[in-house]
Amino acid sequence: MQEIIEKLLILQDRDRKIHRVSQELAHIAPERNNLRTKASATQTQLEAAKNRVKQIEAERKRLDLEIEAKKNQIEKYLNQQLQTRKNEEYKALTHEIEMAKEAIFKIEDQEITLMEQAEAAQKDVARATAEAAAAKKLLDDQIGLLDQRETNVKKDLAELQGGRAAVTSAIDESSLNRYERLLKVKGDNAVVGVEHSACGGCHMKLPAQIVSTCRGQLELVTCPNCGRLLYFTRDMNLTSGE
Repeated sequence: MQEIIEKLLILQDRDRKIHRVSQELAHIAPERNNLRTKASATQTQLEAAKNRVKQIEAERKRLDLEIEAKKNQIEKYLNQQLQTRKNEEYKALTHEIEMAKEAIFKIEDQEITLMEQAEAAQKDVARATAEAAAAKKLLDDQIGLLDQRETNVKKDLAELQGGRAAVTSAIDESSLNRYERLLKVKGDNAVVGVEHSACGGCHMKLPAQIVSTCRGQLELVTCPNCGRLLYFTRDMNLTSGE
């Protein structure tokens, strides 16, 4: 195998590792943000549940005041009945008393409904409290691990990038430029072997002259189909797969 191919393969191996580590690093921040978002959402749900309980309680107090006001009205009408001597006025006051009592019955029905809603709301608060606590514990547990993992991955990436620089310094500029152009287009599969007389990248059958030149190992050979750099080793099978 040509010395330049060996160097390019080492470089390609570094680039594959750099790509893998970079991908791992890129996933850490979204994972951390996702945990925070979930914890924030459960806290928001808890606050909403608590506010619902407060709203129900406020509504119950308002209804209590309405009942108290209606009772005061009834007491006032009863006192007025004791003072009046007019039959029509007495009947009118009796009607007002009945209307006030009917209003109290309706308000009490509303209070029963609110009591049922309050019970359900308290259950929602209990559930939301448990979910928020679990989400916070998970966040607290995982954030530290993610931060440490991020630190380790950044360290690995820096070492790989340093190693890459050392490898590239040993490669001539022309060959390196060809590889770098392929890397941008083909990803981390720029230098490929020849198997069964086909390109290891695009898997298209190669012309016999290309295969022969590749076997000669005297120059860099490019696949005429995909442009990747080709290499050959003795353990590779040149027998056509057809």
